[in-house]
Amino acid sequence: MVAQTSTAQAETVLVIPFENQSKAPGIEWIGESFPELLEERLSSPTLFVMPREDRLRAYDRANIPAEVHPSRATIYRIAEQLDADCVVLGRYNFDGRTFTAAAQLLDMRNQKLLPEVSESGPLTGLIDIQAALAWDLLHMLRPQSMTTRQAYLAGAASVRLDAFENYVRGIIAPTADEQLRRFGEAVRLSPDYFDAVLQLGKVCYRQAQYQQAVSWLSHIPPDNPNNQEANFYLGLAAYYQGDMAQAEKAFRTVESRLPLNEVYNNLGVVLSHHDRKNAAEYFARASEADPDDPDYCFNLGVELYQMGDLSGAARQLHQALTLRPDDPEAKSLSDAIAARTGTRTGTGAASVNVKVPIERIRANYDESSFRQLALKIDAAAEQRLAKSDPRRHAQFHADRGHELLGKGSFLKRNVSFVKPSLWTLRTRPRMQGWQAFLKQRTMWPARARKPSRPCSNGSPPNLCWCLPASISKRTMWLKRRGIWMKP
Repeated sequence: MVAQTSTAQAETVLVIPFENQSKAPGIEWIGESFPELLEERLSSPTLFVMPREDRLRAYDRANIPAEVHPSRATIYRIAEQLDADCVVLGRYNFDGRTFTAAAQLLDMRNQKLLPEVSESGPLTGLIDIQAALAWDLLHMLRPQSMTTRQAYLAGAASVRLDAFENYVRGIIAPTADEQLRRFGEAVRLSPDYFDAVLQLGKVCYRQAQYQQAVSWLSHIPPDNPNNQEANFYLGLAAYYQGDMAQAEKAFRTVESRLPLNEVYNNLGVVLSHHDRKNAAEYFARASEADPDDPDYCFNLGVELYQMGDLSGAARQLHQALTLRPDDPEAKSLSDAIAARTGTRTGTGAASVNVKVPIERIRANYDESSFRQLALKIDAAAEQRLAKSDPRRHAQFHADRGHELLGKGSFLKRNVSFVKPSLWTLRTRPRMQGWQAFLKQRTMWPARARKPSRPCSNGSPPNLCWCLPASISKRTMWLKRRGIWMKP
């Protein structure tokens, strides 16, 4: 098994589209549906499932068309490049009556292929078959921290099969028009299918249909996992519409939950229209976090120039030109500053004769890389703490949870930063502290009932016994992701 210890090790999982071994027409889209559904069902605090965009970038680097099913040797090389800990390989078949799906885990660390698991049923039960297969895989990865199969399957979100098919066909559609049609149909069939709503909003944004993009992306509720990405593209669409207030609000929503450089940069671009000092601070934050990005240096240089800091602007533009020597806008502004400082040094008002370039907004949303890095850092910390005193170990995670709370992070979305040990703290002070933490979150009720029974070893009960019954849906969300652990 990949994981056998009671404390699960953080892992990165790559899911390859399943191979179609059937001759039945019209079901080729199902191969791509497995990575989509398994990403949702396998993701947990200690399992990061790479999104489709990461896989496609790796395929592109290897000159592999997206629709081609690569050999296992090629898959192994791609997994190495992506630093994946394990890979899900699979196939499916349909004989006209029964649909069968089989999957295997390729353990990259131990370089071995684990035994195959399979599920079958009617084609109309495709989503249930995929959910059952997700349970089989998760049980292999996390045998010590799983809820029951029945509870896991019961907690799976219900999606109409025709809406799911349109969503997947929209993802693999070659044209924007077909994507709009497919995602639009998925949303029509299932209005609360927020994965489809997000994709529809993103396509509208890419097609410069900014008003429609803002409308669709605004539909995604704050507690939905897609909310941060939706707000990022909502901010972009609002910016291009000229609605700086809405753009700032959207980017600040993302900033409060994820420290992404592109969000810092975009906040700087939006703020540059009315608050240059804060804009410069956000540009500086992005540049300090990624000093090798020429756009961040360029934006900071432009903002400092606008503020009259010619020497500071010259330094940033010089750095931008070092990183990208053929940048005409950076060269033009740098030459203008050099001409001015040739007769006058220090700082002063910006010349009205110089055409100041516009700061560059970033359209790439790279939450995936950040979360993968955070998972690796978390895994390193877990290894360091594994042999320490249990109280010290638990206190580390409790302190981390309170730190995230102070930053305004949503527990549900940022639960990948909070180890499952937080849910099994055994000492009463820890329990009371964590109850206080949960009571401050808007996603939880303000009142928690007293513990109803002790654990078998006499220690305080598990946290799940301290929460009102009204959050049963949320506890099910935690259970099906392997977060909820028994005492």
